[in-house]
Amino acid sequence: MATYEEFRDHVRDLVLDAAPDAEEGTSYGMPAWKCAGKPLLGLNRAKAHIGVYPFSSTIVTAVSDRLDGFTLTKGGVQCTPDHPVPDEVLVEMVRLRRAEILG
Repeated sequence: MATYEEFRDHVRDLVLDAAPDAEEGTSYGMPAWKCAGKPLLGLNRAKAHIGVYPFSSTIVTAVSDRLDGFTLTKGGVQCTPDHPVPDEVLVEMVRLRRAEILG
């Protein structure tokens, strides 16, 4: 069984590999990575899930076809450490959001 901390650390590695210029911080009160001062990807730990937020409903829509079995919200994806968002989808979310930020 994976823990939230292990999941967070894994996501950190994926984010920094996909966007080496990303900086760790917070956004909307949650741990997040930023690019050019704007939120790139955030994680929010809730009682029954972890929210993964690319801070863009456009990004969620763009990857939604690869997220069967996950609860999607307008701005994020709900998962658990035992059933995480697939790595390739997380990387795609970061790549798309970074492009959105940088134009």
